[in-house]
Amino acid sequence: MKSKRFREIAKQVDTQKVYKLDEAIVILQKCPPVKFDQSVDLALKTGIDIQKSDQQVRGVVSLPNGTGKKSVVIVFAKGDKLKEALEAGADFAGNEELFEKVKGGWTDFDAVISTPDMMRDVGKLGKVLGPRGLMPTPKAGTVTNDIANAVREIKAGRIEFKSDKYGVVSNAIGKLSFSKEKLAENIKTFISAVARAKPASTKGHYMVSLALSSTMGPGLKVDMSGLVEAT
Repeated sequence: MKSKRFREIAKQVDTQKVYKLDEAIVILQKCPPVKFDQSVDLALKTGIDIQKSDQQVRGVVSLPNGTGKKSVVIVFAKGDKLKEALEAGADFAGNEELFEKVKGGWTDFDAVISTPDMMRDVGKLGKVLGPRGLMPTPKAGTVTNDIANAVREIKAGRIEFKSDKYGVVSNAIGKLSFSKEKLAENIKTFISAVARAKPASTKGHYMVSLALSSTMGPGLKVDMSGLVEAT
């Protein structure tokens, strides 16, 4: 038997309808509440050819209103860079001892930054970091000598995104407690970043469909017209 909360949600949602962005946000916020501040999740279906390795969508974006989540950041560095990392807000910074801790299976963190000179060792953590999408890369700005800036950006709401094996780019882009305006601004910023990351070899329609959901709420189809320039 479906719960009372589920039945209440069903009354508010037409699963076949394509909603305007503001309308979709309002519906999610009006769903019966739960005991925690839910994440708002976005799933953007792209028209990339998933069989071609050069068509993976990948990039970073700084959400103007953050994600609402406190990101735990670790930094692999030596010497003065350790102090720089901690002063900028890194939760953990180190080298050999931190390396052994992660190698042993510790993964209570959300982002990994490394100075270039540490990547020979950090690269050996591929089995731990790789499956969680946490391996530092120059393209994502997480292999850098400007440790302080990288830490601050991630703490402020910079996130990575990439397409999955179905060609879908999905991320949490805020909390349900955010205002409608802040959520809409984050979503538009995210979609624009994905648009800019369009692989050069992609043919046909790039942005196929968009869905919005909350952790314990329904999934809603969203009209993308007007959210980004024609792709």
